[in-house]
Amino acid sequence: MRTLGCEKPSTTGCAATGRARPVRPAVGNWLAILGVALAAACGGAGDEGTEAGNGGAGSSPKDWSCVADPDGDAPEYLNDVGCESDFAFLASEPLDASIPGARSVKVVLDRVDDETLYFQNSALFPIHWEFATAHLSSGAGLPPVPDLTAFNTTEYYSASRRFILGTVTYYEGPAIWALELASYDTASLEMIGTLYEAIAGAAWFGPQLAFHPSSVTQETVAEGLPDHVRVVTTDDIFAGIDYQPLNLGRAKGYLRLMTAADLATEYVGARDVLVLDRVPNDISVVMGLITEDFQTPLSHVNVLSQNRGTPNMGLRGAMTDETLRALEGKWVVLDVGAFDWTIEEISVEEADEWWASVQPEAVGVPRYDTSVTELRDIEEVVSLPEDGGSLKEAISDAIPAFGGKASHFSVLARTPNLIVPKAFGIPVYYYDQFMRENGFDVRIAELLADETFMGDPAVRDAELAELRADMMVAAVNEEFQALLRTKLETDYPGVTAMRFRSSTNAEDLDGFTGAGLYTSRTGDPTNWDTVLDALREVWGSVWFFRAFEEREYRSIDHNHVGMSLLVHHSFVGEPANGVALTANPFDESGLEPGVYVNVQVGENSVVQPSVGVTTDQFIYYYSYSTMPLVYLTKSNLVFEDEATVLTPAQVFQLGQGLQAIHAMFSPAYGPGSGNSGYYAMDVEFKLWAETSEELQIVFKQARPHPGRGDEDD
Repeated sequence: MRTLGCEKPSTTGCAATGRARPVRPAVGNWLAILGVALAAACGGAGDEGTEAGNGGAGSSPKDWSCVADPDGDAPEYLNDVGCESDFAFLASEPLDASIPGARSVKVVLDRVDDETLYFQNSALFPIHWEFATAHLSSGAGLPPVPDLTAFNTTEYYSASRRFILGTVTYYEGPAIWALELASYDTASLEMIGTLYEAIAGAAWFGPQLAFHPSSVTQETVAEGLPDHVRVVTTDDIFAGIDYQPLNLGRAKGYLRLMTAADLATEYVGARDVLVLDRVPNDISVVMGLITEDFQTPLSHVNVLSQNRGTPNMGLRGAMTDETLRALEGKWVVLDVGAFDWTIEEISVEEADEWWASVQPEAVGVPRYDTSVTELRDIEEVVSLPEDGGSLKEAISDAIPAFGGKASHFSVLARTPNLIVPKAFGIPVYYYDQFMRENGFDVRIAELLADETFMGDPAVRDAELAELRADMMVAAVNEEFQALLRTKLETDYPGVTAMRFRSSTNAEDLDGFTGAGLYTSRTGDPTNWDTVLDALREVWGSVWFFRAFEEREYRSIDHNHVGMSLLVHHSFVGEPANGVALTANPFDESGLEPGVYVNVQVGENSVVQPSVGVTTDQFIYYYSYSTMPLVYLTKSNLVFEDEATVLTPAQVFQLGQGLQAIHAMFSPAYGPGSGNSGYYAMDVEFKLWAETSEELQIVFKQARPHPGRGDEDD
């Protein structure tokens, strides 16, 4: 049995084989942290190994020492891992980084070759097939490894598979060593046990190894494992994690610690790096954000951070963290990385210089179009292109008159096999008419020319609030009222709750979502004053303080922004509501395709949950034949034991819909548009039934998702 990734055992790495060698990973900082954790967990392990471990359950004690030379090159594989530097040589970030603070090494057990175990260099070979093809195929005197499609079909699903494939992940926060299988892997209880025993006997961390089921199906299988095989859950791992990276990046700003409640009375500036006790419902532009409570990837403040390109992280105990407290009220540089974070004091001069260099690129918003006056059924808002036409251009052409939300809804409504509410659009013409007839256009021009208004956020907030209050009592054009009343009576007879949703030409754009900047309201056509109030309030939300500040930060001309409306019946008392991404936000490699879903019972918010409330969050690998579900958290508002918000049938319907939406919009924002980066649509849905009909997934919004940040300056 070979010990190193070479023809002959050695302690100095592999001889040249004509294959490019990876650069040795920068493991210094991570290795130091790992060594400290392992010294406690493994009885003092260092680069010379430990005498505390045994070779796994039932084996005799073994003295461990490094197999690879800590000062040499990274081997392509090892058959034994004797110390932390061996592991660091081989480790990489997991393909699925849904749980932060982890490093992983993929393992292959070859059942044909006397159950030989390989710890593969997972930076050099990111997937099992690449390693097996390079080292375990006909060139090595072994049976040939098939092409990738055949390999994936056989080696993750077949009972007669040649290989047992897995990953060993070290979770830094809880100091857990976990054996994990791909969530779609259908390995039997015997296969899992065989792989576990082989790894436990071939690594110095063997006594600490646990099995971590990565899907609901694997949780069931794991119940049959023998008692000496420790099983850890995702909840166990999250309980030991203190750091949650959400939007990666660097920021230089002024550090402030405050409570989320303080945001109602204290102003924060675009150059502030803010530490909060919990996740706020909303926040104006800040340079960086740290919350003591963990967030969800689709939380409102994280979507804002992604849209702004500002770093965002969760840190348990942030408000009492000694480092943060020591830097409060000082200029700092904050780095939010995939595995760790740093913060250091800097000079105000350095902060000023950096700020001048990173002013965000201006968002180009075309002046709104008042040439359209008819109330259009939603299917008529966007003219879908003929063969060879551009869907993106078709959407862009509709946005000046009907805004981003209604324009995308128009495409959503014609996506095959979706349930979408009947809707229509009110063009921006009527917002412009309302503003001109009541003199608000002149008033806004005066405010924008007022140096005090533009220079003092307190004055700005007060003046905008007064403007909105005056808009709420202003007259609405009588002819427009008659047109709208006729539309509602003719097409929505008997409906007593209509939802009037904001749809500006400065939201739901490619690269700028404008999430949460504006509002939506419900009106009852049988009580016409409520309809007028809904119209006025949505129109007035153009001048929310948070919306104004966001536009100012992105250099959007306020005079170019207008409000159209998307109108459909209101969902009252829905059994569940949720948001989803049509791609896996934790999978930057594209090798673990799935959809991310965040769903909650009733009308409880999923993006702004109350303190102490958790939601169902899961990754659904819909495209795999076994369609595995991986729950990250579960709702604490579902009271039945082991229950989830959605049934399996509803999850399947949701997966079908999300896949259809992903494909429908791909020509505009995905690979079909020439975009080579991360592509996902941000989707909102409800669980709903008309009268006594069976509950169904109803889709109510789709917009391009801005993606995850990076670590560049």
